[in-house]
Amino acid sequence: MRKVFLLVFILILGMSCEAFEVVYPKSQQATINSASTFFIGNSCYNLTINGQKVPRNSKGAFAYVVPLNIGENIFEIEGPIKKQIYKITRPTPKSYATTAHKQIDFSEYKTVITKQDNVALRSTPIDAGINRLTHLPLGVSLTVSGEKNGFYKVILDAQQNAWIAKDDVINTNENSQAKIINIEYLDTDEFYTCIIHLNKKVPFIMSEGSTMTLKLYNVEGESPYTINFPYTQNFDCKKLYGYSGEYLGNDFIWKVRKPPQIDSKQPLKGITIAVDAGHGGKECGAISCFGDKEKDINLEIARHLQQELKKLGAKVYMTRTHDTYVGLKDRVNKANENNAVILVSIHGNALPDNLDPNKNSGTSIFYYYEQARPLAECILNEMTSQLNLNNDKVRQASLALVRNTNALSILIEVGYLINPDDSSIIRESDFQKATAKAISDGLEKFFKN
Repeated sequence: MRKVFLLVFILILGMSCEAFEVVYPKSQQATINSASTFFIGNSCYNLTINGQKVPRNSKGAFAYVVPLNIGENIFEIEGPIKKQIYKITRPTPKSYATTAHKQIDFSEYKTVITKQDNVALRSTPIDAGINRLTHLPLGVSLTVSGEKNGFYKVILDAQQNAWIAKDDVINTNENSQAKIINIEYLDTDEFYTCIIHLNKKVPFIMSEGSTMTLKLYNVEGESPYTINFPYTQNFDCKKLYGYSGEYLGNDFIWKVRKPPQIDSKQPLKGITIAVDAGHGGKECGAISCFGDKEKDINLEIARHLQQELKKLGAKVYMTRTHDTYVGLKDRVNKANENNAVILVSIHGNALPDNLDPNKNSGTSIFYYYEQARPLAECILNEMTSQLNLNNDKVRQASLALVRNTNALSILIEVGYLINPDDSSIIRESDFQKATAKAISDGLEKFFKN
């Protein structure tokens, strides 16, 4: 009886080991509008796709790219004791008119007003890329001279135009110009603050350079009304550590954060840092070759990072501490409500169908404003040297978390969850702890310097 039990146990163990798991595509009948796609998963033993051997790494993870013809594509995945058939349909490409949308110029200028908060003012009439100039609140008057691609052309001044989505504004008969009533300057322990009292809201742009510059448009007498703050002269470190511009009623409040006081022996002591674990709840994020959910890995790394930073004396706020959904705006608001100097968002990377997961690996860090780039570079250097991962570069991107200017805001893609080698190590607890240590070391080095 005992021998029979052992035999059955060995057979069950062998069957489970010889089976393979495909985590992408998610369904055996899928529609993918791309010239190629990939199968991602893991297997203990050799397997083939349409008779071709699938390379696996030492942990059994694989990512196998296949071309897609228009119409139905059949893929037979076969292991020692298991076979699966995938039917992937590539739709027939739609024909689009080749003529570009032409710009329409109005015979007379019009005045529009923003109908909601956080409306993007862009440098080009495209809803994508890093073309955001600023974000406007509800009730800002704008002069427009034409339209293109669903955007109005905004007249800022004689030298500068911008674009705003037509759906974000409504027509008004009001004059778009405003008067400056008076200006106040405040100097506190944490901020230099400038309060501009206006009789109505006008568009504004804050920009970084050798000086921090605020421009208010549609101001009577002088448009743009420009205020420069030479932070490189005022700050010994010659670095920006965050700024903000917002309306309180018709008063525009512009704040530039002073550099924090640094303890040379404990550079992170007293520094407020917001740690954001990407995704959560209904948002799983990417799925690894082993079926691990990005949201879970992000949270584990974030928890370890919280512990590391606290040991170094930092004040740490987590945007989520459990498997819960938190909106992007709420994550940024939590960081700003706690007056965070740094915002670090933890993620795992993925790719669209037309790319090869085997050719993309390693750590990348995203920023939007130049003030955050030195921090991104410092942390990436520590992560790639300590974790022995490929340096996938520091990149500028228009992501909600990194568009926060109040703090130095970055988003870390620890590695590619759909890359077999990256996914094999990212899931390990020791690696997650080491990742947190490398990030905290990068933060410490940034402040020490």
